[in-house]
Amino acid sequence: MSRLSMLRAGCALPLLCLSVPGLAQTAPAADAPQDGSYHDQRVDIVVTALIPRRQGDILSGTSVLTGEKLTRELRPSIGETLARQPGVSATSFGPSASRPILRGFQGERVRILTDGIGSFDVSNTSVDHAVAINPLTADRIEILRGPSALLYGSSAIGGVVNVIDSRIPRRVPDEPVHIDAIGTYGSAANERTGAGEIEVPLADKFVVHLDGTYSKTGDLDTGSYILTPALRAQAAASGDAEIADLANLKGKLPNSAGRVWEVAGGAAYIDDGGNLGVSFAHTDNFYGVPVRYALDPDGEAEQVRLRMKQDRVDLRGEVAVNGGFLDSIRLRAGYADYQHQEIEDTGEVGTTFYNQSMESRLEFVQSKRGGWDGAFGAQFFTRRFQVEGEEKFLPKNETNQIGFFTLQSLDLGDTRLEGGARFEHTDVSADADDTLFFDGRRRSFDALSGSIGISQAIMPGWRIGLNASRSERAPSAEELFARGNHAGTQAFELGDPDFGKEKSWGLEGTLRGSGEGYSFSLAAYHNWFSGYIYESVAADSVCQAVNGGEDLEFPCYAFSQADARYYGFEAEASVKLAQLGGYAINVDGVADYVRATIKGNGPAPRIPPLRLLGGLEAQGDRLSARAEVEHVFDQDRVTDFETPTDGYTMVNASLSFKPLPGNDRTTLMLSANNIFDVEARRHASFLKDYAPLAGRDIRVTARFSL
Repeated sequence: MSRLSMLRAGCALPLLCLSVPGLAQTAPAADAPQDGSYHDQRVDIVVTALIPRRQGDILSGTSVLTGEKLTRELRPSIGETLARQPGVSATSFGPSASRPILRGFQGERVRILTDGIGSFDVSNTSVDHAVAINPLTADRIEILRGPSALLYGSSAIGGVVNVIDSRIPRRVPDEPVHIDAIGTYGSAANERTGAGEIEVPLADKFVVHLDGTYSKTGDLDTGSYILTPALRAQAAASGDAEIADLANLKGKLPNSAGRVWEVAGGAAYIDDGGNLGVSFAHTDNFYGVPVRYALDPDGEAEQVRLRMKQDRVDLRGEVAVNGGFLDSIRLRAGYADYQHQEIEDTGEVGTTFYNQSMESRLEFVQSKRGGWDGAFGAQFFTRRFQVEGEEKFLPKNETNQIGFFTLQSLDLGDTRLEGGARFEHTDVSADADDTLFFDGRRRSFDALSGSIGISQAIMPGWRIGLNASRSERAPSAEELFARGNHAGTQAFELGDPDFGKEKSWGLEGTLRGSGEGYSFSLAAYHNWFSGYIYESVAADSVCQAVNGGEDLEFPCYAFSQADARYYGFEAEASVKLAQLGGYAINVDGVADYVRATIKGNGPAPRIPPLRLLGGLEAQGDRLSARAEVEHVFDQDRVTDFETPTDGYTMVNASLSFKPLPGNDRTTLMLSANNIFDVEARRHASFLKDYAPLAGRDIRVTARFSL
């Protein structure tokens, strides 16, 4: 398919939707809120599953954060907000740039979405780039892990994170003005955060929305030494006095402060059977990247700050057909203009990243016939990406992708069957670039992915399931065309323009049960990859050969393809121990583990170790108290260029109070995280040896809704 044809197809998706006469709303799924409000939506209904499903009916691992749980976990970055969920870790490249890691997968293999379409940033390109989604605006966050996520793109083999907000209103408020606001103070980074939104009904069917957020943090207090014991010993042994002093560096994490603000407005038309709305948002994020200290007297430690801006426009519409075959049609589309500058300690702009992206998604929801329901649709994505400056590591490139997908389900009572498929055509091209000694290249890929699953009731409230999947992924522009020094990862990165598709087979088993006073969920998975794309150390001569023979600023890291194996599990459980007056005493726990091996190369890099988390909570109608312990084990299963990571144990506690009777969304919360100020480092972080996690953090949060 030509580039022009793909652009025409992408533009046609919104036109198809608008050509349907009349506006109406999709009939709500069973147990979904009748007014379409995400504020009140039941926690166990997962809308990211294409067809809204109860969490227990989805044939893969899922998590949902909403309400008080979301308020307790909120942090300035999406990665840190989700880091304690089952199967989730974070890249933790400082407090401002932290992207979720799902089942050990990160970067290209995890999609970060806002209301079903992409974040339109460059956080997948490098771990020092922040995600352009502010968790403070979220009404709820849904995480899909495993095969179900492939309906959002073949690159989502690890899963998707879907942040759902109300910038395009979903309901007509009952009150003349609806207000939501949140304010937080966190001691570890002197964090001061405020966010607010207003929805106003104009006439009976038209709603306008305004929101804004502001967050400012100082350098993060780690409560411990900045460098690992091995690096401190290396620094102490140096004959250079400045380097030797680094052995005693502790407390504040240098160059980790940040400031971000965001404003947005939206409007929607909503009648008894429909909605159509648009929104616009501007984001401005200015943050520091923690210093990776040079322990060689001839080396140089850079203090880089990033200034990121994004302008984004979104569209969402829904029409009801109420016919014999089709029930409704849904449209989601968005466009963003993104750029960020990497500013050196001299104040000069060293490198600038430009990214223009558009994505549109059209879904046709079938009418339910007996036990059969389903959906199908098309998705278009385009990205124009350019890097300019002294650390340009990638030629100007463009990606165009069009996909067609379907999900079909058959409910036979005790037995449920489900199948999904996605076909994707991708064009990836890069311009010739003399500074990178690159002649230009264009590649096209056709990828077909699918899954089939079955679940069976084994006793009242308990189901067991098995899902098999086959996926194919086209290489990204970075994996194909990278060929330059990249300061964010401290590497000369070298792609391979001749890569083939990455393919995998997967099996996932689930066991879920719930009853009076308890719930349990277990997911175990195994993936077999062929043509798995990974990055590893190569001889400097390999990179010099494509760099005009010039010396390298950083070590040579080349992308390669090989067979790989991933397997692991995630489990969570909750039990009501007792009822003491008006308080339910609950105990809950989470465990997750992943093991990954690249054939011929050993362990895959940056894989999170085994983790256990347990909590005890006294939950009342207006007052709740919680204490929890998280233990992360040592990770000594490392590849050649990694260092082992020590385990740690954190103790956290929180107290929440709802001061207004009958108003569950107005909450005052006091929490203490890492109470004993332990030194903690995430193995999945590129920067773990130079940037520990936050030390003791006392947080005060007030959330108000009227």
